[in-house]
Amino acid sequence: MIKAILVFNNHGKPRLSKFYVHYSEDFQQQIIRETFQLVSKRDDSVCNFLEGGKLIGGSDFKLVYRHYATLYFVFCCDSSESELGILDLIQVLVETLDKCFENVCELDLIFHVDKVQYILSEMVMGGMVLETNMNEILMHVQTQQKLEKEERGAASLVKAGVASAPTRAVAAVNQVKQSVQNAKF
Repeated sequence: MIKAILVFNNHGKPRLSKFYVHYSEDFQQQIIRETFQLVSKRDDSVCNFLEGGKLIGGSDFKLVYRHYATLYFVFCCDSSESELGILDLIQVLVETLDKCFENVCELDLIFHVDKVQYILSEMVMGGMVLETNMNEILMHVQTQQKLEKEERGAASLVKAGVASAPTRAVAAVNQVKQSVQNAKF
């Protein structure tokens, strides 16, 4: 089971954190700091798996990570998960983000956190891997974007209708006044 998915930059600033086990906010921050310290001090030429830190569960858990440009993608998981499977999942996540944002960068994770969370929830839910096919994930993301666009369009129509209501009311009152004046003569 995946316990947490963490993405942080080269300076240890968290850009995405998703915990599948309940921890207090302070404890989550301690886990992020400890994980960054464990992962960042490793050379790029060494293995991409290591034992989990003391806070995340020690030797019962593994940290599987990849370092891309300025970002570390770290999956904290138990011994039932395949390290190579998790590395592949990280690759799928990064490629999916890259397709969605056209050359994903750190700023995309900051300014589009809702979209990133949606992509992540298409891949992993409750700590279990749901989908690893990038095309399926992208299809669901595009469907979601289409629904959001239609919803915004419908909302703007309703808003336009509400905004024009006073004008229509004034026009109706004027029409009634005109009818009353015409009826008197």
